[in-house]
Amino acid sequence: MAKNTTDTAPIVELHEMGKLYGNFRALSGINLAVKPGQVTCVLGDNGAGKSTLIKVISGLHPYDEGDYKVDGEPVRFTTPREALGKGIATVYQDLAVVPLMPVWRNFFLGSEITRGPWLVRRLDIEKMKKIADEELRAMGIHLDDIEQPIGTLSGGQRQSVAIARAVYFGARVLILDEPTAALGVKQSGVVLKYIAAARDRGLGVIFITHNPHHAYMVGDHFAVLRLGTLDLSADRSQVSLEELTNHMAGGAELTALKHELAQVRGVDVEELPGEADLSASPASSS
Repeated sequence: MAKNTTDTAPIVELHEMGKLYGNFRALSGINLAVKPGQVTCVLGDNGAGKSTLIKVISGLHPYDEGDYKVDGEPVRFTTPREALGKGIATVYQDLAVVPLMPVWRNFFLGSEITRGPWLVRRLDIEKMKKIADEELRAMGIHLDDIEQPIGTLSGGQRQSVAIARAVYFGARVLILDEPTAALGVKQSGVVLKYIAAARDRGLGVIFITHNPHHAYMVGDHFAVLRLGTLDLSADRSQVSLEELTNHMAGGAELTALKHELAQVRGVDVEELPGEADLSASPASSS
């Protein structure tokens, strides 16, 4: 797992952060610290507030309450480019790649290296190929052909290329939006491997997911969102996979499900967890 980051200053800090959309409160009282060399997993069901949190941290939407600091200094981003200037990069689930373009071309998409006098500048193709290949290998990604269209790679490989690209272009905090959601077991394993590799290179990783099993494989700190608030914030040593899964499911929801299942003949609900089991968890937030 991650190196000891107890005494390391956070790169990103949120304190009592809130976000409003008109009269709708999307986030409230969010406290989160992202340290270098640590994977912070943000979990929650649909509508929990994960997407809104991404948008605030990445500079897509402004926050309305509380504080947002980078390197201890208050910030209020108005565009994702401003956040990127501070080293905060986001890799979205759709990746925004051009499937028919080669891997190296996608690696430098929008940030191409050129050479020659200004009026006749042209792409420095060989340099971009060399850098892309070296950076991918540094992350443990070995491709047979850097010229192959990125659309021919597996979903896990495409995610990994996007991670390596963000690292090369100076990311210090890497936000990954549900990178394993549409992948099978093997390809999910590929992505989790490179999440760990990014952490080992000293990045602070924010891993957004609804899968507690994937989170627990690489996570160092876990934050569970429920209806825009933090239901749990705990280090790995403070929470088990079972407790994390229970927080994801939610005690009240489990009780309601047990009630519904009790109406089905042949279903034994006595051994299923419920609200009492969740409230008894030592990792429950205060």
